[in-house]
Amino acid sequence: QVHLVESGGGLVRPGGSLRLSCAVSGLTFSNYAMGWFRQNSGKEREFVAAISSSGVVTDYVDSVKGRFTISRDNTKNTVYLQMNSLRPEDTAVYYCSAERTLSRWTTLRRGYAYWGQGTQVTVSS
Repeated sequence: QVHLVESGGGLVRPGGSLRLSCAVSGLTFSNYAMGWFRQNSGKEREFVAAISSSGVVTDYVDSVKGRFTISRDNTKNTVYLQMNSLRPEDTAVYYCSAERTLSRWTTLRRGYAYWGQGTQVTVSS
């Protein structure tokens, strides 16, 4: 059975930083592209960042470019989202996701099969 478990969320002041982690089990992690999404109450789930199975290729939504960094450790079956210069509009529940890809250099903005339960990030003074 596949499990994706996010951690690292919390309350942070504007301008602060958080690092989210997503531990994955039940699949061959190195064969899967990974993504981070977020959803605020009353809004649709939004793509944030993605990383290829190799870890070489990344993709970001424009609003987080230069502030967020996605990375992965295939030896630990974990994907990370380092979030710097946080803004109140970054407040949301953050979800990680996984999808099998044939290419080790493919990133995805949609079409993920597996999802975690989410972790709350609140940016407020």
